[in-house]
Amino acid sequence: MADKSFKLHLVSDATGETLQVLARAAITQFEGSEPEEFVWSMIRSSAQLQLAINGIQQAPGVVLFTLVDQSLQRDLVNACRRLEMPCVDVLDPTIATLRDFLHTESKNQPGSQHTLDDEYFERIDAMHFCLQHDDGQSLETIQEAQVVLVGVSRTSKTPTSMYLANRGIKAANVPLVSGQPAPDALENIQGPLVVGLVNSVKRLVELRRSRLLLLNENAETPYADEDEVKKEIAAARRLFTRHSWPVIDTTGRSIEETAAAIMKLHANWARLT
Repeated sequence: MADKSFKLHLVSDATGETLQVLARAAITQFEGSEPEEFVWSMIRSSAQLQLAINGIQQAPGVVLFTLVDQSLQRDLVNACRRLEMPCVDVLDPTIATLRDFLHTESKNQPGSQHTLDDEYFERIDAMHFCLQHDDGQSLETIQEAQVVLVGVSRTSKTPTSMYLANRGIKAANVPLVSGQPAPDALENIQGPLVVGLVNSVKRLVELRRSRLLLLNENAETPYADEDEVKKEIAAARRLFTRHSWPVIDTTGRSIEETAAAIMKLHANWARLT
């Protein structure tokens, strides 16, 4: 089939974020697919569900849902059967497996993953901390971090810090500037896990030149010069070695992969301290 565009209806009793993540992860396996998403969120009554069903009828397509209320589940499945549309409950197999393994019933509470619990507020605190300690800011309180990322420009320090913060880890990041010594607060740091980030010279040059072009600045500067970048990386590695900081090469890694490696290091570090 040449045309791979289709309508995708996501019906949820919460925000629909879980469905969107799962749906997009699955769709990436089908090259060229172009779904038009319709998100029907906070569906918790028959009247709200009927509005979603009306929308599905007007734009036929695939229906994915996360509804813990069994009566709403049944009504949606029956409606889709009448309309001859595929309808999938993406949570049911997982809940059923856990129910059988744990020998207990699920609580069937809509939007349970978004409850404002301690973990939620920890993530909010971590996000605030990350923003306050981004790019070498607020060095006077860097000791309060759980993780400190250090590296030269364009080694993904900020996005990785943000990802860690979203997982509840207070992360700070400090840039290493060519020709300048590392800040005293970093040289004397004790307590937080410090991780050095590096990237290949070729990739750093590409990223820096792209950034300069995006800013309408001259790309032929020491900042994007291959020899200068080599010197920066060498100096950074000497710093990391002197302090025995673990190093992660971000070349070819996604932010998620880099963060996963850091979280593993942090878990091991936390057990030892």
